[in-house]
Order: sequence, then C-alpha cells, then structure tokens
Amino acid sequence: MADQPQDPLARLYLTVPAGIGADALAAALDGGDVAAVLLPADAGPELIAATQERDVAALLADDAAAAKRLGADGVHLNPGGKVKAARKAVGDDRIVGMHCAQSRHAAMMAGEAGADYVAFTAPEPDRGPPETAHDAEHSSNFTWWQAVMEIPCVAMAAAGAAPVSLDDVTPLVAAGADFVALETAVWDHAEGPAAGVAAANARIAGAER
Repeated sequence: MADQPQDPLARLYLTVPAGIGADALAAALDGGDVAAVLLPADAGPELIAATQERDVAALLADDAAAAKRLGADGVHLNPGGKVKAARKAVGDDRIVGMHCAQSRHAAMMAGEAGADYVAFTAPEPDRGPPETAHDAEHSSNFTWWQAVMEIPCVAMAAAGAAPVSLDDVTPLVAAGADFVALETAVWDHAEGPAAGVAAANARIAGAER
C-alpha cells in the first residue's frame, strides 16, 4: 500500500498590509495553502470575501466589534488585549487569537481565558545564535509551548521589528510553531505574492521536528 500523505507540521498565516486590494489578495491565496489571513482593522468586506471564498479564515486586527459586524472569522488581539472581552464581542463561533510578544505568562493567561491561538514574537534563527539568556528563552518559546499546551502557537514578527523571512520559516516550524506569519516575504517576493506563498509552503514541507 502506498504511503499516505502526512499533514504538514505547520501552516502559513498571511498578514495583509494596508493598500492591498481584493484581487491581489486573491492571487496570493491562489499560490498555495494558507490557513488564515490577518487583515487591517479597517479592511472592507471585499477583502473578507476574497479570503473566505478560498476557505481561508479572515481575521481582523484588534477590533472584535468590527470582526463581528463585518462577518469576519475572528479577531487577532495585539499584546495586552482582553481575550474574554473579545470573545464576548465575537461569540463562541469565531476565532480569538492574541499576540503575546515574548511573554509566556501572557500566553498562559490568554489560553486560560479561551484564546484559540497565541502568537509569540518570532526569533531570528537565521541571523546567528542568541546573544543573551533572554534571547535564548525567547527562541525556545515555541518548543516550550508545544510541550505544555494544546492550543496552537503562531510565530509572528513584532510591530516595527525585522520581518519574518522565508529563511526563518523552516527553523520556526522545527522549533514548534504551528503557524508562521509572513508579510513582506510574500508581498515583496521577486516573482510576486503567489510565488511567495508557494515558496513558504515549500519551506514548511521541508521542516522536521
């Protein structure tokens, strides 16, 4: 009997910057597997529709009320967000995720409050070894989370920090990230966003734990 294909260790999470239109988003999503799309809080219904038509979860950034009003699949909270309040706003049938920066405590609290996923600030595994003990702990957040919790974790760049690159994808998946959030690595790809999505999926497929 032929070997059955295995599910990937992780999936792509695509962050959409302001100014991306529905056609460009649709073209990017047609490049390969994407689990979720993080849209700006002021995204219009056309972006949500383009996402959902491809069976991809459309999440709004940090505005639970808008997510519910516009029919998005959920909300992604910035560090310090209130999971319980967001859950009350969107309901039990939508996704609530939270970016916890580097804080394991915040991640545990978010999980206990009912978050569907947590995001940690992605380390930069292709840019040399950690320089401090703090950086080393930061780099191990994904491995630690996999060992102690069941809800998924996302590797995501912090606001204003260096973006997650394609070269970061495989090490992040190997470390334990269930999803890897990319932005410029896809939108600024030399061959276009669809090629960026395809390249990211190839890196995920090549990861091992």
